Amino acid sequence: MRTTTGRGLQPNVLGTFDTIVMAVAGSAPAYSLAATSAVLFGAVGLAGPAALLYCAIPMLGIVLAYARLGRIDVNAGAGYSWVGRTLHPFLGFLSGWALVVSATVFMVAGSLPAGALTLSLIDPGLADNTPLAAAVGAGWFLMMLLVVLGGARLTVRAQLLMSGVEMLILVAFVLAALLHRGNATAFDWSWFGFGHFDGPAGFASGALIAAFYYWGWDVTSNLSEETRDSRRTAGLAALVGVGVVFLVFEAFTIAVNVLLTSDQIEQGGANVLAVLGQEIWPGVGGKLLVAAVLLSTVATLETTLIQVTRSLFAMGRDRTMPTALGTVHRRWNTPWVAIAAVGGAALLMFGAAAAAGSMGRILRDAVSAIGLLIAFYYALAGLAAVVAYRRMLLTSVGNFLVGGVWPLLGSAFMLWAFVESLGELSTTALVVGLGGLLVGVVPMLVYWRKGSAYYRPARLDAARALAAAEPFAPSTPRARRADESLSTDF
Repeated sequence: MRTTTGRGLQPNVLGTFDTIVMAVAGSAPAYSLAATSAVLFGAVGLAGPAALLYCAIPMLGIVLAYARLGRIDVNAGAGYSWVGRTLHPFLGFLSGWALVVSATVFMVAGSLPAGALTLSLIDPGLADNTPLAAAVGAGWFLMMLLVVLGGARLTVRAQLLMSGVEMLILVAFVLAALLHRGNATAFDWSWFGFGHFDGPAGFASGALIAAFYYWGWDVTSNLSEETRDSRRTAGLAALVGVGVVFLVFEAFTIAVNVLLTSDQIEQGGANVLAVLGQEIWPGVGGKLLVAAVLLSTVATLETTLIQVTRSLFAMGRDRTMPTALGTVHRRWNTPWVAIAAVGGAALLMFGAAAAAGSMGRILRDAVSAIGLLIAFYYALAGLAAVVAYRRMLLTSVGNFLVGGVWPLLGSAFMLWAFVESLGELSTTALVVGLGGLLVGVVPMLVYWRKGSAYYRPARLDAARALAAAEPFAPSTPRARRADESLSTDF
């Protein structure tokens, strides 16, 4: 495929370590914990560790699906391309559209806390001022927009700084929490069981929130066209990234259960990590964790911008959306029209959020709507991997389990959580989630009728693709040209 300008994204910009950092930053450990710990506790109580564990198992199936699909089709659109070439182009487009909607909604769900956290460091009394928080958050968003516009190399350097400091703070507090005596309740292994869930609907609600925790690791696939040896690197980085954030999520969720009372968690809301920090290290701890959450929030705004703009770039390139979205900047090699379009849409949403009232309600509805969309497009990717590798599943036990059973389990789990949670979500969350998805039907039908070649795909078959690639596999690594040097690498 070619861009509308004949220029593509710049290859070989990111190395292995860069891509792992992007995977961790995409899941935004500190932000996810701050934004959703109180929401998760409100949904499942002390079963938060169980929800994270039982969502991680099928989520790894989806990670494996992405890794295997990325080996046979390197595409900035990721699931948008894979699902379209295996299941059906309509489902492929809706898969990409679900990511676009969820990422655009996240521009507000991520920027509002960034604004509130910035204000809380200056004057805690200003943090609850939603219009002011929206204005400051918009400033952070625009800053990240300019960084993403500047290219993948600048993006990863900023990410290394922000995520590096964030992870150092989080690890320090995990170690401090182990030495701290709990005031709320003693640790109980039943937190990893099913006894604290309120039936299947309660479990599904917790799983949907947990899916939001992990969401973002798939940015490695959207960066595949800009990554060195991406057929291997993107999948490996996603697996390592999910493993790292799983450990961090479990450690902090257990610490919240042990050290904080239910009233403290409820009153803390999106500021629950600051409450936890004060409990562990009075006076300084709260501010340090607030700083970690702020860094994490800004970092994940950057990775989410990459995901949505690369997806729109792929759609513009395939002429399933306006072709201008496939235009690449001559100097920075970034899809600048897509970046500008996302920026404009997000700024309009900031205005709506500023007038909407309670920040807590906005975040709850946004998290639920995003979780619904995540479950939808992750489920389709899991099915796509099984279909693409169908001719190879019975060639070995490993192929059958890793390429068939596990991705299929992940897909089934995501579909089940999607359907089961529909009755539990607020009207606003359903309108944003399902309504946003249905809006995508309009451009899908318009560009289908215009005859986009995307709707007449070459079927994606792993056996054929791997057999065709094998004779051309290089026996020795290619020398890098001076202009293809990596910013960092192992």
